[in-house]
Amino acid sequence: MASILDEYEDSLSRSAVLQPGCPSVGIPHSGYVNAQLEKEVPIFTRQRIDFTPSERITSLVVSCNQLCMSLGKDTLLRIDLGKANEPNHMELGRKDDAKVHKMFLDPTGSHLLIALSSTEVLYVNRNGQKVRPLARWKGQLVESVGWNKALGTESSTGPILVGTTQGQIFEAELSASEGGLFGPAPDLYFRPLYVLNEEGGPAPVCSLEAERGPEGRGFVIATTRQRLFQFIGRAAEGAEAQGFSGLFAAYTDHPPPFREFPSSLGYSELAFYTPKLRSAPRAFAWMMGDGVLYGSLDCGRPDSLLSEERVWEYPEGVGPGASPPLAIVLTQFHFLLLLADRVEAVCTLTGQVVLRDHFLEKFGPLKHMVKDSSTGHLWSHTERAVFRYQVQREARDVWRTYLDMNRFDLAKEYCRERPDCLDTVLAREADFCFRQHRYLESARCYALTQSYFEEIALKFLEAHQEEALAEFLQRKLASLKPAERTQATLLTAWLTELYLSRLGALQGDPEALNLYRETRERFRAFLSSPRHKEWLFASRASIHELLASHGDTEHMVYFAVIMQDYERVVAYHCQHEAYEEALAVLARHRDPQLFYKFSPILIRHIPRQLVDAWIELGSRLDARQLIPALVNYSQGGEAQQVSQAIRYMEFCVNVLGETEQAIHNYLLSLYARGQPASLLAYLEQAGASPHRVHYDLKYALRLCAEHGHHHACVHVYKVLELYEEAVDLALQVDVDLAKQCADLPEEDEELRKKLWLKIARHVVQEEEDVQTAMACLASCPLLKIEDVLPFFPDFVTIDHFKEAICSSLKAYNHHIQELQREMEEATASAQRIRRDLQELRGRYGTVEPQDKCATCDFPLLNRPFYLFLCGHMFHADCLLQAVRPGLPAYKQARLEELQRKLGAAPPPAKGSARAKEAEGGAATGGPSREQLKADLDELVAAECVYCGELMIRSIDRPFIDPQRYEEEHLSWL
Repeated sequence: MASILDEYEDSLSRSAVLQPGCPSVGIPHSGYVNAQLEKEVPIFTRQRIDFTPSERITSLVVSCNQLCMSLGKDTLLRIDLGKANEPNHMELGRKDDAKVHKMFLDPTGSHLLIALSSTEVLYVNRNGQKVRPLARWKGQLVESVGWNKALGTESSTGPILVGTTQGQIFEAELSASEGGLFGPAPDLYFRPLYVLNEEGGPAPVCSLEAERGPEGRGFVIATTRQRLFQFIGRAAEGAEAQGFSGLFAAYTDHPPPFREFPSSLGYSELAFYTPKLRSAPRAFAWMMGDGVLYGSLDCGRPDSLLSEERVWEYPEGVGPGASPPLAIVLTQFHFLLLLADRVEAVCTLTGQVVLRDHFLEKFGPLKHMVKDSSTGHLWSHTERAVFRYQVQREARDVWRTYLDMNRFDLAKEYCRERPDCLDTVLAREADFCFRQHRYLESARCYALTQSYFEEIALKFLEAHQEEALAEFLQRKLASLKPAERTQATLLTAWLTELYLSRLGALQGDPEALNLYRETRERFRAFLSSPRHKEWLFASRASIHELLASHGDTEHMVYFAVIMQDYERVVAYHCQHEAYEEALAVLARHRDPQLFYKFSPILIRHIPRQLVDAWIELGSRLDARQLIPALVNYSQGGEAQQVSQAIRYMEFCVNVLGETEQAIHNYLLSLYARGQPASLLAYLEQAGASPHRVHYDLKYALRLCAEHGHHHACVHVYKVLELYEEAVDLALQVDVDLAKQCADLPEEDEELRKKLWLKIARHVVQEEEDVQTAMACLASCPLLKIEDVLPFFPDFVTIDHFKEAICSSLKAYNHHIQELQREMEEATASAQRIRRDLQELRGRYGTVEPQDKCATCDFPLLNRPFYLFLCGHMFHADCLLQAVRPGLPAYKQARLEELQRKLGAAPPPAKGSARAKEAEGGAATGGPSREQLKADLDELVAAECVYCGELMIRSIDRPFIDPQRYEEEHLSWL
């Protein structure tokens, strides 16, 4: 095991490659190099807004990128931060000395409430330019507003909650519609719901937050100076189902649950952290006299929203007796306290102050701080300046805090994008689990780290935790890259060794039977795991060696099946004489090559089952590859052995339709040795055509002759068309068979006569049977009595041939009469022909002046012409053109030759000169002009081109010459 560990480390060291451009540095424990390339930006960055107010700032609110501030007592400044260069100034129109007490802006940035010290409330809509007083609200000094985040829109607030300094909670709804002089007021209704009390009576409602949870449940958190109240319930059914009246009605008879603290600042403030706009808040922070109550919000809890609560005391120098906090803002992991001269940020996980940001005295004391939930920016102001805080990567170091708290899951969640930090967390978690003796969890964590492999492996070995070591190795194996083949081979071998050693130690111990089965299942799961399949396949040879060295044949077969190494499985079964199991593996996986390899072994022990498997595979097997196994098996000559071979060969021939000559030849040999009765049937079924049989005829002839199957030999001779040999051999077996052979050469009468003479000679000389000889004469009309007489001995009397001689004489007489009748018919036919010729010499035709050529349709008498008996008339040149394409090539050549000679011949002379010319032509030995014209007429005008044989022969000729088809086709386009 130590050697495997050393080899693995060597392979790891060989595979380590420095990135280009990186300096050579020592690799730390985690395997990562930590280098700070640039100065890290602080989480909270303050920026002063380039803005100088014309009057002192009395109040400031920000929501959904909309900033509103009151200047002095009568000016409202609205700024869309997306268009900061287009501020909007509005006059409140106040003539009295009333001051702005507080301003409230809804989450959409559309509805602004301005509470005045004179117990009046003004309403301004983002899209309006008019300040509208709320008459129903008059007489109430508004201290807090709980906006409806679920139902609020740009045109309506939906039902909202309003808290006053007298401890009253009202429900109201505002609408942005402006209806003119007699139009509806913006405050649709304003009705009381509840009164909050402390020990001394009603107390100011410092903060209000309303949320809707799942299944129609509603939640309201309200705070006074010392108390935090929770209202939880389901909204009422009916017209007011979306309001809060039903929620508060449940607490008419008894007070809601609350948290109370003794100290008081004279006020309090509640802050929520919401990850996304309009989503449910995750956490809260309540600034009160004793510190900051911080916790999570769980809308699924039936009795209380608050969970994981804890009170963080104020930092040193902050509190009721020192510098009281003026406002609080909550972010994901910090709450920020606003003091008169500074801002302090406290981590919600540890309570430590992470930021003290002091402000210059020239700006004056800080007044308030708010958060824009849509952008995450924090805003604070003095009477003369406005500041903005940007929160950047707040969760960057949270993982360290969770790591110190041993909350590893959260630590990993917040450093998932930073591999170096994640490695540190995993290493710490692995060490922690190892110290807690949770070795399997420790192994899983170590496998994900970049810690030195040998340190971890030795750590588990020293602790004698082979199971945890196997888990570590298995997970390391799953994380390897395809190129790391050496490491994968070593790890798979090591894991196999660990499992086999463990199984060997547990085997045979009855008390550890369950543990043995569990370990065996894990080992099999490792061998069959799809994640490790590639590595196991690459290392299959070494794994088989390990399995063999431990003598674990069970898992050797199991692993071979998983690796689809069926050859090894079948070989194992054959070695242990489990032939049926071997055949079952072959039949299940249907690999032809394995059948070819193991059939010679299996057929000696389970021939019938093996042949059944061959037949089931059908055409997937090549029967030629199985012939050696069959030959080896059937050499014993036993009937069962031969019958199984014949059964498979018959399946190949009759069902699969095999045409391979080797298969047919082998089937012939099996028939010749084991089933002679089937031999002739097979040969007859194969047919009598030498070109259609699939066996070797010469081999079949030799095989049948060796085994004395004469009928089969006769059939082969017939297929070979060796009829004389077939008759000679058939005469040794059966005269009737010889007669069948003698009739086969139907087109060769001389050969048939010769064969029948052989049969007659055999019957007369060998069998001495005159009656059979006479039957031969009756069976073959080619034989005459005179052909057979020489075969008979001299002592045979004529009485035996009387009937045959009389029949022969009658046949001769009949033949003579037939000849006479044919001669008379020929004489009559000759006379009719002579008469027809005489009549033809006197036939003539009449041509009228208006007759036209049948081809060109021009007057016929304009040029030389031909007149046929059918009535068709043609110009000589038109007829020549029509006839030429239908003539054979040699006649076309003859036609051209006659035209050339006719053109070269001298024109005909007049009177006696014509005779002299004819004599001169004859004297010179060349044909005369008249002879040339006669030859030309014989070629061209032998028959009518429309009524004769030429027209019949042209029936399959296309209308358009193929050579001119393209030209004709283009002419029609």
